[in-house]
Amino acid sequence: MDNGIQVRDRFADGAQFIGGKLRSGTSGRHHEVVNPATGETVYAYELAGTADVDAAVAAAREAFPGWSGATPAERAEAMHRFAAVLAGQADDFAYVESLQCGKPIKLSTEFDVPGTVDNTSFFAGAARHLEGKSAAEYDGDHTSYVRREAIGVVGSIAPWNYPLQMAAWKILPAIAAGNTIVLKPAEITPLTSLMFAQAATEAGIPDGVINIVTGAGKDAGEHLVGHPDVVMTSFTGSTAVGKRVAEIATSTVKRLHLELGGKAPFVVFDDADLEAAVNGAVAGALINTGQDCTAATRAYVQRPLYDAFVQGVAELMETVRLGDPFDPSTDLGPLISHAQRDRVAGFVERARAYATVVTGGEAPGGELAAGAYYRPTLVAGAAQDSEIVQSEIFGPVLVVLPFDTDDEGIRLANDTPYGLAASAWSRDLYRANRATREIKAGCVWVNDHIPIISEMPHGGYKASGFGKDMSSYSFEEYTQVKHVMYDNTAVARKDWHRTIFGDR
Repeated sequence: MDNGIQVRDRFADGAQFIGGKLRSGTSGRHHEVVNPATGETVYAYELAGTADVDAAVAAAREAFPGWSGATPAERAEAMHRFAAVLAGQADDFAYVESLQCGKPIKLSTEFDVPGTVDNTSFFAGAARHLEGKSAAEYDGDHTSYVRREAIGVVGSIAPWNYPLQMAAWKILPAIAAGNTIVLKPAEITPLTSLMFAQAATEAGIPDGVINIVTGAGKDAGEHLVGHPDVVMTSFTGSTAVGKRVAEIATSTVKRLHLELGGKAPFVVFDDADLEAAVNGAVAGALINTGQDCTAATRAYVQRPLYDAFVQGVAELMETVRLGDPFDPSTDLGPLISHAQRDRVAGFVERARAYATVVTGGEAPGGELAAGAYYRPTLVAGAAQDSEIVQSEIFGPVLVVLPFDTDDEGIRLANDTPYGLAASAWSRDLYRANRATREIKAGCVWVNDHIPIISEMPHGGYKASGFGKDMSSYSFEEYTQVKHVMYDNTAVARKDWHRTIFGDR
């Protein structure tokens, strides 16, 4: 498939977007964007260095007074235009997202791009609805009210699994609240983040409000997080890297938002609709080739349904079609790289010593051998404390374990360091409600797994981080809450002054 967009021409001026213009990086280090389906280089560029980060932060700082001073209606209008520009370029965004990530084009077309357009439209409206307590005379003598104010320049870091959506999740709430931002996308998938910033400029969002620096984490990323003019950091990625981000951010007393790893449990009670659970498990485990921190990775199935569930999932996984991401019939694309494919394969190979690989567990040959493909894989018989159950694999691998009592199922679901997402499958309202209360995760689906909506928050418990993306709750991250209090008495000597000097 070729939709006509020429990536090399589109980004001929470089992979840094600073002050409304593309420019080349200054690190002296080159990098290639590789199509993981073929191993072919689609774009080569120079990485950002610390000077580029400084320039981007300076552009954001210069743009902040004007953008934060705009009325909510003015910001909303600009963001509505932004959504319209994105919608008009939907085919280009889908093509480039699949090109750099290896996503099946049907996923990019039906999930990544429309979700991003919807998110932009949501935050265009949300810009006019910042909430606070009603003004009131809480002590009788003063009127109090709450202001929500933009906090300044935000420095955010986004991952490679959903480059377009993660750019939107970082940028949109920040700018809707009146902040300006410097985003560092993953250096292996920067293209749609750059296109997103370009689309914002086309829509009339002022230069400097959105800036993109494409560089390595150790250089550009750490410099951005530690920059003295950056007042907040939002990071999505692995828990290990998140810890490093937190160290740097807290050393400079920055506000911090972390969305980290996940190991989502998929709990099937014995009264569940088995067919629905089987379909949900395969879809939830294989979305984006399993490279999703909310993907279903641990299926706990109550013993009466366990054997039928294992058989059903294995049979359905074997029908999943691997192939060219641009073929509309392709169900599963490659992993992001051969290194990631080998990492996933390593988990499965080590598990063979203590568990059973029911289906999959190998890379395909033939026409797909040049790509970073791996077959959908189901593993059974692993112990709860084993590596494949406890560690985030980030690939098309589902582990299934049995349980006997409801207490045991919920206990096992909570028995990892992570708490980003989970699902519970039951026809019993009370059973399902108990699971939603007791499973420690930022999102718990009932009789489904994966759907996300702009109106609802996304974020985790425990080692999955803290803070929320999407929804109006995200403004808790991106606004400063200020209490304003007016005296209403016009009395010079207040009664409370006697506690400091004099008598009543």
